[in-house]
Amino acid sequence: MIYLRKISRAYRSLSARLLLLTIVFVMLAEILIFVPSIANFRVNYLVKKTEFSHLASLALLAAPDKMVSKELKEELLFRVGARSVVFRSANSSMLMLTEDMPAVVDASFDLSQRGALKLIEDAIEVLTVGKNRIIRVTTPIVNEPTSSLEMVIDEAPLAAAMYEYSWNIFVLSLAISVMTAVLVFLALHWLMVRPMGRLSASMIAFRRSPEDVSVGITSSNRKDEIGIAERELEIMQTRLRFALKQKQHLAALGTAVTKISHDLRNILSTSHIVSDSLSQLDDPQVQKVVPRLVNSIDRAIELCTQTLKYGKAEEREPVTEKFPLSSLIEEVRANVIVSEQENIEWVNDVPKEFLLKADREQMYRVIMNICRNAVEALSDGGRVHISAKKNPGTYVILISDNGPGLPAQAKAHLFEPFTGSVKSGGTGLGLSIAKELVTAHGGSIVAAQSDESGTCFAIELPR
Repeated sequence: MIYLRKISRAYRSLSARLLLLTIVFVMLAEILIFVPSIANFRVNYLVKKTEFSHLASLALLAAPDKMVSKELKEELLFRVGARSVVFRSANSSMLMLTEDMPAVVDASFDLSQRGALKLIEDAIEVLTVGKNRIIRVTTPIVNEPTSSLEMVIDEAPLAAAMYEYSWNIFVLSLAISVMTAVLVFLALHWLMVRPMGRLSASMIAFRRSPEDVSVGITSSNRKDEIGIAERELEIMQTRLRFALKQKQHLAALGTAVTKISHDLRNILSTSHIVSDSLSQLDDPQVQKVVPRLVNSIDRAIELCTQTLKYGKAEEREPVTEKFPLSSLIEEVRANVIVSEQENIEWVNDVPKEFLLKADREQMYRVIMNICRNAVEALSDGGRVHISAKKNPGTYVILISDNGPGLPAQAKAHLFEPFTGSVKSGGTGLGLSIAKELVTAHGGSIVAAQSDESGTCFAIELPR
């Protein structure tokens, strides 16, 4: 059983298929050569028969009174291999040799009027007819364009000679095919299969142990496509190994940040309770400061919560339902605009009858994160405009502001956590989480515009 598996594995290998294909292609080339060559063999056979018949006719013409004994005629016919021989000229025809009982002719062939395709067809017919036919063959005489020789012969000796020739061609072709296939196989195996095997083995070893430096491929000095593939694979393995190490460090750092955020959130919750107690005091100065303090603590707690959620990567699958988008946007407004930000104009341009099919809670988080960024960008006042439309197959939600636009560094890493923040000290988790939630819906989010006139985010969701 193991032996059969090895054979099956060897047959499926590139080397074995290459060897078999080379044999098949060389054999096909030999067949294309064999077909015209067997037709040429038949013509040469019949021409030689004609030459022998011509010599026998000349011997008869040289005899006194053109008369020879019956025994000599039979001997000439036997040596020529014909049943009868007729000499034809421009004005006459002469029966030179014949049997006592003329044979019934099954087919006639005039070699002077046969094209290449017809000669090939005649040759194939000889090999496939399967019976001994009596044929009449007419050929022109060399150096005598007005004369021709006609002979009646048995086709069986011709068929036997053609079968023998075909067998010899087959054996020779098979030997050439095998020899060529072996040479091509060895050359391609050395030049292509072995390097490809090295590439495959390196990929498999790298997949099993990407951190192990010893399993990486060492590129050769080849200038062809395989050399390019080796160098590119070496570069890819090096970069992936570096990226894996970096991700391991980030994962360890993320674990530490998660723990810190968890403890910090508990501390901030205590501070929030103390702040609520301070709000009960009648001191005007305290009443003026406490709302800002509470707001700052709330934002810090929210930041810790988002960091914990992102670190755990426990976002659930979206549960879609139809809901009015306009009312959701009003809920977002109540949470992102505080009392001291009354100089911000909030424009909800979504029709009340506009229904969005999505996960309501997740879309609330998406729009809230984008709108919070927009409000924070409008520190000196401004306008936040939200609209929505239905395109064929998609919903499109546009959230724009007339703030100063995004910095160049923020544009380059807009949706990346911890790197795409616009404000100083930010984490960039808001947009990163928004993109993750929109992608989970099968949609996309892009910064459609960001310049001195403001910023516009476009959210596209499938309908």
